[in-house]
Amino acid sequence: MENLELQKLANKVRQGIIISTHAAKSGHPGGSLSAADVFTYLYFEEMNVNPENPKDPDRDRFVLSKGHTAPGLYSTLALRGFFPFEDLSSLRHLGSYLQGHPDMKKTPGVDMSTGSLGQGVSAAVGMALAAGIDKKDYRVYTLLGDGEIEEGQVWEAAMFAGFHKLDNLCVIVDNNGLQIDGPIDEVCSPYPIDKKFEAFNFHVVKADAHDFDSLRAAFKEAKETKGMPTAIICSSVKGKGVSFMENQAGWHGVAPNDEQKEAALNELKKAGEALCQM
Repeated sequence: MENLELQKLANKVRQGIIISTHAAKSGHPGGSLSAADVFTYLYFEEMNVNPENPKDPDRDRFVLSKGHTAPGLYSTLALRGFFPFEDLSSLRHLGSYLQGHPDMKKTPGVDMSTGSLGQGVSAAVGMALAAGIDKKDYRVYTLLGDGEIEEGQVWEAAMFAGFHKLDNLCVIVDNNGLQIDGPIDEVCSPYPIDKKFEAFNFHVVKADAHDFDSLRAAFKEAKETKGMPTAIICSSVKGKGVSFMENQAGWHGVAPNDEQKEAALNELKKAGEALCQM
């Protein structure tokens, strides 16, 4: 798919994030927006998935380890055809299949229920190991927050993956530099992220989370790496695409009000119109 088409899709993903979090009056727009381009690339370019057969045993798997950014995943799944885009407005509503964190039992396209930070990557490692045991060639992708990797369980999983040489595993870190309490290097710095993964026998690639050429090259390198898992450290901007949300830790877990929703959607729609004229 051409980069321009991916940019248009990512813009729609961001609109869905604003629509859903506004309708829920809660949720996590900041980290969803920073990961929107990664979500888009994974589901429209990288991964072998089929909305008509979401439980295909040979499909690639995705685990959203930073499960609070479910609005970004849901918006992407809706655009990919797993369920109607209109249903995004039911986010976090009583009885909705789109809850605040992903639920594999209720939401089409969700491969693992997540929410407790640090645990999703362990599930992804288990899936990657299972593929080898079952002699399957599907790949497993998992997205972590840079604040999330302060959790010890992440590094237990990394040690296991590196030791078992799980080269079908791709760990993606959304490195937007902010967590709920502020800058990650002031809260409990996980830096240097690359050296830590390398110490656990990972091949490490750095990418620009908002540049599809950079993402394409990174995922290609990951797929070509044999004998060790890959970690892609994606430099990103929290709140990307909505000017008043960008690089603001306060938008980690706060939904836009009516006025903010309209301002954000107007900004995104103008950006979308500009892309259509290119």
